[in-house]
Amino acid sequence: MVKSKSVVLGMSGGVDSSVCAVLLKDQGYDVTAVFMKNWDEENEDGVCTATEDYLDVVRVCAELGIKHYTVNFEKEYKDRVFSYFLSEYEKGRTPNPDVMCNTEIKFKAFLEFAMKFDADYIAMGHYARTLKKNNHTYLLRGIDENKDQSYFLSRVKEDALSKTIFPVGDMTKEEVREIAEKYNLSTAKKKDSTGICFIGERDFNKFLDSFLFTKKGDIYSVEGEYLGEHSGLMHYTIGQRKGIGIGGIGSGEPFFVADKDLKNNRLIVAQGVKNPLLYKTETICEEPFWITETPDFPLRCTGKIRYRAKDEAMTVDFLNDELIVKFDNPIKGVTPGQVLVFYDGDICLGSGIIK
Repeated sequence: MVKSKSVVLGMSGGVDSSVCAVLLKDQGYDVTAVFMKNWDEENEDGVCTATEDYLDVVRVCAELGIKHYTVNFEKEYKDRVFSYFLSEYEKGRTPNPDVMCNTEIKFKAFLEFAMKFDADYIAMGHYARTLKKNNHTYLLRGIDENKDQSYFLSRVKEDALSKTIFPVGDMTKEEVREIAEKYNLSTAKKKDSTGICFIGERDFNKFLDSFLFTKKGDIYSVEGEYLGEHSGLMHYTIGQRKGIGIGGIGSGEPFFVADKDLKNNRLIVAQGVKNPLLYKTETICEEPFWITETPDFPLRCTGKIRYRAKDEAMTVDFLNDELIVKFDNPIKGVTPGQVLVFYDGDICLGSGIIK
């Protein structure tokens, strides 16, 4: 009798990873579920959401007859992800901890843990796909354009991707919900989680204030006019409109964050949604990372400056360990610390950190 291939599935307690368990089991895999506890988390009401999520994992595994375990990565998360997150905010930048969480925790620490089970593969509930071709494993966008999560996987090593199955990557969210209901899974109607990876849906500014010193300062227009007071530069991101606290000035058009003057602790704003000072035609990226091979330069590709941004055409060049990125059309809200992800059609090539 041929032994079934074994897979260790990262289960979050959500509907996506629950359906992954169904699909893998139906495909004949020997499935072991593992719940990752990465943050000692309570929501605004003092309820530990990690405990609720874990109980959902237990219920689904019982419904499907799958063994389950828990692994605690709180130390790894704080050392590798959260410390980076705080240091970036201290520098006045806007990091993407979800990208770092995937790179350092889900596809590194978790992968290492899963291999202790002598597993053939790990599996995750991300909406992404892989393609094995020419002795390489390529990362592809998920079929569901609205849920595609390849952006968050743009700094995961090819070796890790070669050992990963994404069971829902070629499905839409609606199809995933339908399967969950067909199998009467207890998570079938559970709403999707939002908020930062493992920090959840609490008030973000309050959360930041509990870890970092906040210093109020002045708000100035790009023309040099004093407009008011900000609550701390780390509370604002480039391109932001809501929450600046000024309005009804001049033309009456809304203000947007254009820059941060760290030296003088000033927030610089520009008025009008089409103000040219909010747009950039090029940027520099640090820490370039390519999933498979380093491409030839100059590289013509498309890219996203943030998760929900639309694809933009661009030319990428390499100079002194950095990427010089020139956009075909001016882009609004190019934000230092965010991840600029590069694509060739559906293939995610890699990414850089906007400088």
